[in-house]
Amino acid sequence: MFRRRQQQDDASAPPNVYKMRQSLVSIGDDYWIENGAGQRAFKVDGKVFRIRKTLVIEDPAGNEVATLKEKLVSIRDEMTIERGGQVLATVKKALFTPLRERFSVDAANGVSYDVKGNITDHQYEFERDGQQVASVSKRWFAIRDTYGVEVGPNEDVALVLAATVALDQMTHDVG
Repeated sequence: MFRRRQQQDDASAPPNVYKMRQSLVSIGDDYWIENGAGQRAFKVDGKVFRIRKTLVIEDPAGNEVATLKEKLVSIRDEMTIERGGQVLATVKKALFTPLRERFSVDAANGVSYDVKGNITDHQYEFERDGQQVASVSKRWFAIRDTYGVEVGPNEDVALVLAATVALDQMTHDVG
């Protein structure tokens, strides 16, 4: 797992790699996140007419699995990920990152991910307790403006994908 693979076409991506669009979504736009087999796994719905950026992630049946909200006033970029009206996690940009971009994803259950790498170019990793648990890369897909998110076993796939959507929003300032 998490080996850098040669660039592949969509049909040969592993099932635990989810296909994402670069510069994901403007507020008001919707799109699908697909699994490695090309099946629709999650829908990202950019909500319009909101004071702050709000994105809802739903499963294929339309059930909400996460809601992302931009924090309006903060010292550093920050978004919350909610599930069922409760804050599931907070995504924050590190205050000082001299060599590469760094973010933290702090879950309400005490789990924390360190996110390091080249966030804007979609080449980065999620680490928990010093161990890599997810990887983001353009290497899995030959299609332009597409990248993959490989999620390790026993990870909350919806949380990792929601954090990836939040990172894309925060670093590309879309919408």
